Amino acid sequence: MPRLTSRVFTDLAIWMAGFGLLVGLVFPPFCIVLGLPADRALSPAFYASTLAAGVVVGGANFVLAHLVVGRRLRLLAERMGTVEQRLAGAVFTHDWTGCEPSACALPVDSDDEVGAGAAAFNRLIGTLARSHAVESAMRAFSEVLSSRFELEGLGAAALEALLAHTGAEAGALLVVRDEGVETVAIHGLRAERALEQNEHVRRALRSGRVARLRVAPGELVVDSLLGGQPARAVIVAPVVFKSVSLGVIVLATASDFGPDAVGLLEQFRADLGLAVTNAMAHERLERLAAVDPLTDAYNRRFGLARLGEEFSRAVRAESPLGLLMVDLDRFKSVNDTYGHLTGDRMLRAVAATCRRALREGDVLMRYGGEEFVVLLPGAGRADLAEVGERLRRAIEETAVAEGDQRIRATVSIGAAVFGDGVDSPEALIALADAALYEAKAMGRNRLVAA
Repeated sequence: MPRLTSRVFTDLAIWMAGFGLLVGLVFPPFCIVLGLPADRALSPAFYASTLAAGVVVGGANFVLAHLVVGRRLRLLAERMGTVEQRLAGAVFTHDWTGCEPSACALPVDSDDEVGAGAAAFNRLIGTLARSHAVESAMRAFSEVLSSRFELEGLGAAALEALLAHTGAEAGALLVVRDEGVETVAIHGLRAERALEQNEHVRRALRSGRVARLRVAPGELVVDSLLGGQPARAVIVAPVVFKSVSLGVIVLATASDFGPDAVGLLEQFRADLGLAVTNAMAHERLERLAAVDPLTDAYNRRFGLARLGEEFSRAVRAESPLGLLMVDLDRFKSVNDTYGHLTGDRMLRAVAATCRRALREGDVLMRYGGEEFVVLLPGAGRADLAEVGERLRRAIEETAVAEGDQRIRATVSIGAAVFGDGVDSPEALIALADAALYEAKAMGRNRLVAA
């Protein structure tokens, strides 16, 4: 129908009044067809009454339409206005609670265009709520990533967020380290080593593509807990930064993933790739700051900081703490005879021998020049003597080739244990240093305990 004015209901009133007048004009001739005498049917009074009746019926239809349809349209306009106001307020506050579908949805109680309009409005606010949920999830994930710098802490926090936002019940984050795949965070999955060798994980690293797997009954893609149930849906997604695969995300569920899980994961992967790159760079910088470049042992600054930490832990737990002061015998003569490059090779060889001879958890520090310090958390006097003697013998068997010659080294070792009279890390070092000088005075190539 053509528009007559700028108001729909005004147009509707005009069209209904016109239709009523048309019916009033047509009705008298129709009455003649039905048998009414022509003089009566065409009389001015009858014409006037039919025209009036037509106008009244048109007006009544207009009023009814305004009451039935207009009320629904006003409700739609009010709800849209409410949503608009709440959206305007949430732009800066990020509080979208007032825009939830339960608060703004329209009743769909008719199977017609009005009902279809209400249903479309409800779908619109539902989609709006989903978009806000995705935005909130992405913002929360970004905050998690920006608050972590160490790779292990980043991995644990990122995996927790991935599980929460994708609906996965189990998962893992693996990264490529030293040309191997290492698990930095895992939840609900067993056989960590098998996961690192998993063909789907390897394929994702090679291809850089996401694999969404539907697991058939009896098939095992990942060994999962999931409340005693095997995984039925698995997503294996590479973590990529600038076309380089840095790691893999594995997510698993006993049922199926929600409609937004894959889309969210795609958004998360981009942020996670940058975060993993930054964490690895931070790790490398920390290692450079902590490690002596010649011997690959901890440098003095970082090593003394570790000594302070271990000493405080030993005091709190009332547990033993052993310390070895190791000094190469007659190292100056090696430098004077064969040159400093050979001396550097000797230091590297001794440091490598120390690492092989020490226990897991022991700390090797280059204290200065040809002196090394070894921290042995939890080591008493007997442990200290055993490790120190093993270290001395291993270094005695170490040789550095120089032309046709094989240059061997020996070390003098002073040992001290945290106990009576030792109230600071400095006192522990002084005690071991005094024992070292006693070993030198007794002829070198020996261990002396304070």
